Amino acid sequence: MKRRDFLRRAGSTALGGAAGIILLDNPRSARAVPANDRILTAIVGVGDRGRTLAGGFAAQNDCHVGYLADVNRSALAPAAAKVAEFQGGKSPETFQDFRKLLDIKDVDAVVVATPEHWHAPATIWSCQAGKDVYVEKPASHNIWEGRKMVEAARKYRRVVQVGTQTRSAAYCFAAKRYIDEGKLGNIHFCRVVNQIPGSNFILPADSTPPPSLDWDMWNGPAPARQYNRRVVQRWAALWPYGSGDFGANGVHQLDLARWVCGLSHPKTVRAVGGRYASEGAAQTPDTMVATYEYDRLVMSFELAMYTPYMLKTDRQTRSGDMFPYWPQNGTRVEIYGTKAVMYLGRVGGGWQVFVRTKDRKPVVKDQMYGRFTDAEHKQNFLECVRSRKRPNADIEEGHLSTLLVHYANISHRIGGQRLVIDPKTERMVDNEEAMKLFSKKYRSPWIIKDKV
Repeated sequence: MKRRDFLRRAGSTALGGAAGIILLDNPRSARAVPANDRILTAIVGVGDRGRTLAGGFAAQNDCHVGYLADVNRSALAPAAAKVAEFQGGKSPETFQDFRKLLDIKDVDAVVVATPEHWHAPATIWSCQAGKDVYVEKPASHNIWEGRKMVEAARKYRRVVQVGTQTRSAAYCFAAKRYIDEGKLGNIHFCRVVNQIPGSNFILPADSTPPPSLDWDMWNGPAPARQYNRRVVQRWAALWPYGSGDFGANGVHQLDLARWVCGLSHPKTVRAVGGRYASEGAAQTPDTMVATYEYDRLVMSFELAMYTPYMLKTDRQTRSGDMFPYWPQNGTRVEIYGTKAVMYLGRVGGGWQVFVRTKDRKPVVKDQMYGRFTDAEHKQNFLECVRSRKRPNADIEEGHLSTLLVHYANISHRIGGQRLVIDPKTERMVDNEEAMKLFSKKYRSPWIIKDKV
C-alpha cells in the first residue's frame, strides 16, 4: 500500500489510545525513504522559528517539505532556499495565503509557526482539511480555542503535536520514571522558573504596510488596527497577539513540570505582577509569580525578565556531558520531595537529585545528562503520522499546559484575583470578570466556529 493511500485510510480510523513514545538514537539516520513514500509537509509561517522548522523537517529523511506559506512574501525566498539545501536543490512551492495549501490533497502534514493568535485557526482548519499538524507553542491564544483544537483533532482523527520538544527527551522520560518510582518521596511543592533577559520597546507611528505583506491577514482574528512594524516584531508582548514570555518560553518549563509530576487541571490559580522593569508599549508582565493549587501539592511559576545574569541552558551544555549552574539557570524546574530535591532542565540540561549536604558541600545522589531534542520531536511527529498513534506532545497535553499560562494571565489582568477552576468545563467558577477573558471576539472572516 502506498504511503498516501495508507494515510488517507488511516484518517477514517481512530488514533491509538495510548501515547506513542518514540525515542530514536539518531532521528536523522532512518533508512533512505523513496520519494513517493515521504511525508509531504507544508510550513505555515517562515519567520525565524518557521525557517528553522522548515530546515529541520527538510533534513528528516522520511519527510519532503513541498510547500511554504507566509503572509510576508519577502520571507518566502530565503526559507525556500534553506529547504532546498536539505532536499538536493528541490525548492518548495510558495504561497502567501496558507489556505490554498489546505486544498492540496497530497499534503499530509502542516507545520504551524505563525504568531500565537493564528495557532488555533490554522490548526483547526488544517484538521478539517484532513491534515496532521505540528503547531508551535503555546498551543492557543485563549482557553476556549485551545479546547476547540483538541475537539478538531479528535473529530477528524488527526495527529496534532505541540512544539514542546522536552516531551521527546530521553532524560525527561527517565526523570518521570524516577519520580513515579518514589525516589524523591512524596512531592508537595514544585517551583518553575523563567528568568531571562528581556526588554521593553516603543511603538513608532503607525504606517503603511510594505507591499510584500498582507497586513489584514497577519492581523487576522485580532481587532482591526493600523500597521505598525514593531507590532509585527514584538507581538508576543501584546495581548491581542500573544501571552508574553509566559507563553513564549515559560510554557516549556510548565509543561515539563506538569508532566513529570502527573498533574492535570489545578484547583485554584492566583498570579500577581506587572511591567516593573521598564516603561514602553509592552503589555504583558516582566515580573510575575503564579501559584497553582492541586491536591496536596502547590506549584509556583516565577517570571523575571530583567535578569541578564540568569541564562537559558546553552548549546554547549545541551550537547555535552555537563549540567547548568542551577542557581543561575533561568529555565529550570525544582521538584521538592520528602526524600530529595530534583533540579531539571528544559529542552536539554539534564537533571540532578540532591540530598542533605555533607560538610557544607552538595551531595548529588543521582543524575542524568540531557540533550537538545528538536530533531527527535519532529521525528516523533512523523512516526505518528505513519502509525496514527498519539504523539509525545499530543494537543490535549499541550492544551492542559497552556491552560496554566492563560489562567495566570487572567488572574493577573483582573488584579490578582484567586480563580477557582472547574476541571470539567475549564471555566472559572463564579467570576464574570475572569470569564470575559475565557475567549475573545474573532474578526471576520478569521472566525473559529463553535462546532469545529
